[in-house]
This record gives sequence, structure tokens and C-alpha cells, in this order.
Amino acid sequence: MPKFAWEGRTKDGQVRSGVLETDSLIDVETKLRALQITPLKIKQKSLRDFSFKLPALGGIKTKTLVVFVRQLSTMIDAGLPLVQCLDILAAQEPDQRFKTVILNVKSQVEAGSTFADALSKHSKVFDPLFTNLVAAGEVGGILDSILNRLAGYLEKAMKLKGKVKSALKYPLFVLTVAVGITTLLLWKVIPTFAEMFKSIGGRDLPALTQFVINLSNNFLRLLPFIAITIVLAVFGFVSFYRSPGGRKFIDGMLLKLPIIGTILRKAAIARFTRTLGTLLSSGVPILDSIEIVAKSSGNKVIENGLMFAKAKIAEGKSIATPLDEVGIFPKMVVQMINVGESTGAMDVMLTKIADFYDDEVDASVESITSLIEPMIMIVIGGLIGFVLIAMYLPIFSMAENLAGR
Repeated sequence: MPKFAWEGRTKDGQVRSGVLETDSLIDVETKLRALQITPLKIKQKSLRDFSFKLPALGGIKTKTLVVFVRQLSTMIDAGLPLVQCLDILAAQEPDQRFKTVILNVKSQVEAGSTFADALSKHSKVFDPLFTNLVAAGEVGGILDSILNRLAGYLEKAMKLKGKVKSALKYPLFVLTVAVGITTLLLWKVIPTFAEMFKSIGGRDLPALTQFVINLSNNFLRLLPFIAITIVLAVFGFVSFYRSPGGRKFIDGMLLKLPIIGTILRKAAIARFTRTLGTLLSSGVPILDSIEIVAKSSGNKVIENGLMFAKAKIAEGKSIATPLDEVGIFPKMVVQMINVGESTGAMDVMLTKIADFYDDEVDASVESITSLIEPMIMIVIGGLIGFVLIAMYLPIFSMAENLAGR
């Protein structure tokens, strides 16, 4: 269907512009007049024009979305029309990609689209949770309070994501530092000592020293192959993870890891309960809510478990029963959901569970941080100490021989 770029004047004299997707020029004029806009200029967009003006979707920071939602909620609560709110927010938005998205949404709302439908056209920026909450707010006439609730949810989700990233950074940091120091020692330090021992000549080196020198020699000889192997391994891992079976396997293994797996599981429970509670309290139907939560879980095992629960609920079962059958969620969570379902206060109970597991993630991150710090010292100190002992053993041996003469 062709697209038409238009420019027109409203009843109060303001000049507006936008893009309409319709069959003909006459349809554009009809739609604009229905919106009480007098057309000034209408031009059909060519494929080239369209390709250069595609908004750069994706990559929008959660913090940017939170600020946008908070400000939009305040403006709507103050009584400003939605189109004017979007116009103001677009004008002050520093992120050019997001600014383009806001202007595109504004144009579609001006053209008669609902706010939720306009947002759904940019699914890489506004996920199903976002658009479904907005749709519920529009239908119920409580868009300002829904947006306020959505901003609160995004802030907590951003905080939780930061905690999990913080927990994962430490082990990766230790591993990176250990690999970096080992590489530097094998590549630069040990060959220097080996040349020094070679220049002395005629002496048998201690077994530990010879082992380290052989390791360094093999490392330098095999370095190109090691680099190629690492690249291929990363490529293979990414390809495997992108396959349905591979992602399910890796996501399942991550949840079973001793320390990190516990944090990931707690974070997943917090995300699940907070998202579901937010959707239900906003009036989104239970089956739609569970499907949205499943697709936004970020873990294939949890997604499959929730889709199984959705199918069972559709058959008439309670929410708690299939969640218990899945075996992903702790008994305490299932029982609390069951109590919330029985008392009709499901959203309140889910929020309490989410708050509890947010605190649990906090405690786990602090615990792993306190453990990792001494581990860094032990690993790095151990590596350097091992190499120093291995390299200085011949020197000690020579000193003893000289003292005995």
C-alpha cells in the first residue's frame, strides 16, 4: 500500500505533518478533513524516500523509555492532548533514533490510529507488555495511571537487570584477568628467563622450571591455532544458542549452575511475578498476560514452562496447579500464587513475591561480590607466585653451588 507524506493546518492554525498509508490521494484528504486538518501539501513517498527515513529501531535504553513514560504520564494527567504530548517529548528528546520513533507514532495517532496500535508498529522499541498495558489504559480511560505503573515496572526491571549483570561481571572479570596474566607471562616473561638460562648453558633445569618453559614454547608455537579455535568456538556457541534446541539446552544449564544459576532463577521469578502482577492489575486477561510474560522471560526453559501452564489454564485449571507441574518455581511461590488466586488478590500477592525476590537477588549479588574479591587475589597471586618460583629455582640452585665451592 502506498505511503503519503502530508502537511496541513489545524483549526487553531498550527501546522502539522505526518505520513499516511492508504490507497489514494483522495483517501488522504478525506482522513485529514475528518481530523479537522486542512491539507496544504500531500506527496506520495517513493521507495527511496521511505528507505532513507526508516527509524533506527532497537538499541533504545530502558532509562530513556522510563523518562519518556514518566513525562508522558504527567502531561496526560495534566490534561494535555496525546498528540501535543508526543510533539513536546519528540522536540526535547536527545536520542535521534527514539525521536524519529516518537514522531512516527505521533503521525499515526494523528491519522486516526490508537496509541497502542501506533506503538505496536515499533515492536523492537515497545514490547508486547508495553503495548498491551497502553491498550488496557486506553480502553479503561486510565492511560495516565497505567503509564505511571508502567514506568515503575520499567524502573524495577532495569534495576533487577543491573543486579544480574553485576553478578555475572565478577566471574567474567576474574576469568579475563587470569587469562590475560597467564598469556602475558607465557608470551613475554618466561621466554626472557629461558634465554637467560640458555646463555648460561650446560645445566639441567629443575623439573618445574622446564615444565613452565615447555608450556611457554608450546603456547607461542600454537598461539595462531589457539586464536582460531577461540573464534570458531565463539561462532559455534552463538550458532548453537540461536537454534531452538541449543537455546533451551544452554538456558537450562545456566539455571543449574551452582551460584550464578541461583541468582538467575531468583531474577526470573522476580521478573515473572512483577510482570504478571502489572498486567493483571491493569486489566489484561490472564491468558494474554501469561503469553506476554513467557515471551519476555528471556529464558527458553521458563518460556516453555509458562506456555505449558497457559495451555492448562485454558483447559480450566487454576493458575497454581500447572505452575507447580512445570517444576521451575519454588513451592513457596506456587502456594502464595494459589492463596492470591483464592482470595482474589492475585496482583497484590505477585507484587509481594516480586519484592521478596528482588531483595533475594540483592543479597545474592552482595554475597558473590564478597566471595569474588578474595578469589581474584588468590588466583592472580597464585599464578604470579607459581611462575616466580619456577623461574627462580635455577637461580637458587646456582647460588647454592657457588656457596659450596
